[in-house]
Amino acid sequence: MKNIIIFIASIVLVYLLVSIYFVNHFFFSTVINGVDLSLKAHADAEDIIRSYIKEYKLQLIERDGKIEEITGLNIGLEYNEKNSISKIYHMQNSLKWMSPLLKSQKYYADDLFVYNKDNLENKISQLNCLNKAIIEPQNVSFKYSNGSYETIEEVYGNKVIKDKLNKAIKMSILKGEVKLDLNEKHCYENPKYTLCSDKTPQTRDLLNKYVSTKITYIFGNQNEILDGNIINEWLSVDENLEVVLREIGVMKYVRGLSRKYDTVGAARKFKTSIGKIVEVKGGLYGWKINFDEETKALLENIKLGEVLEKEPIYTQKALSRGENEIGNTYVEINITRQRLWFYKHGKLIAQGSVVTGNPNRGHGTVLGTYMLNYKQEGATLVGEDYEAPVTYWMPFFGNIGIHDASWRHSFGGNIYKRRGSHGCVNSPIYLAKRIFDNIEAGTPIICYEE
Repeated sequence: MKNIIIFIASIVLVYLLVSIYFVNHFFFSTVINGVDLSLKAHADAEDIIRSYIKEYKLQLIERDGKIEEITGLNIGLEYNEKNSISKIYHMQNSLKWMSPLLKSQKYYADDLFVYNKDNLENKISQLNCLNKAIIEPQNVSFKYSNGSYETIEEVYGNKVIKDKLNKAIKMSILKGEVKLDLNEKHCYENPKYTLCSDKTPQTRDLLNKYVSTKITYIFGNQNEILDGNIINEWLSVDENLEVVLREIGVMKYVRGLSRKYDTVGAARKFKTSIGKIVEVKGGLYGWKINFDEETKALLENIKLGEVLEKEPIYTQKALSRGENEIGNTYVEINITRQRLWFYKHGKLIAQGSVVTGNPNRGHGTVLGTYMLNYKQEGATLVGEDYEAPVTYWMPFFGNIGIHDASWRHSFGGNIYKRRGSHGCVNSPIYLAKRIFDNIEAGTPIICYEE
């Protein structure tokens, strides 16, 4: 027991003697603002710090691995006489000198160093990392190839955020640090989305869904195929990795279909009842794509990634596609000969002389291919200077149509040049009735001159 007491007393004595030593010395592993003061006397701290400042240099490690330096001499770095390092002395309780054996003692005094701010600003402005050609950061991107999209790795670039760089450099100097990794301190602008971002595969999948669309447009015996090779030209990805389907591209495509396949007003070769071949231009008959509705429908088809065959949505349809859209049921009006023929399923149903609009008064009957809008039994035709009741009314262009004209006693010849109508096709009542009883809305009506 006596030996144990002596042993414990010896340990306590040694512990107290060491504690007395640390009353005016720094603990083990003590670093203040980057200066190693381990086991150094408090009285020697100033000289050690001054010596550290004299040789001080901060290395800037840039993204490309290049290194630049800022030395204490460059910026007038000095020891601040009026610092608060003495507070650290009191923080190290000499009786707790064993704790640094288990944990390093790193301290920061924000007033230990001073420097010339203008010199530092000038030095920073001269850094190569701020004066080289800038490579902007770029998000991960997507490239269309062989029917699908592949991802292209992001570009980190070298664009420095000057405010962050300034703060990082100043703080590193005040802390006495000798290395500053610009990348670790987030001093560069970085891409928002990379290959590893959760949104990247989502965006790629949506792009691939859009280009998987395959629409086969049917135009009679002709087809137009729309697939990813065209659709990809309408797709882009914005800065938030959102897929943008440009409606203008879809609109132009539908407009192109209209220009190629719409036939309203198109010139047509027409074999007349007297055997001549005439070219009939203008009119309202034919195929016409509903531009707005088909654009909306196609946008939806693409968003759903659909594969289908379809006709476009039409505002108006002809009876058939091909060279002979008129078919074999139609009304033929020869303005030159003032003659009308009506064929149904290829069979001549009615023919006779008529009186068309007076061209000398600006009321000539419209030329071109039209179609019957509707038919009405019993109607009153009203104009600026006339009001005429008719029994059979068959309009095909606004208020111009075929009708009986009980006020006329003769038809045909050159009557139309002197006493022609306001644009309508006047016919004998028997002819108007025969047509009226057999015609249906939509029947083509061809008006031409030889």
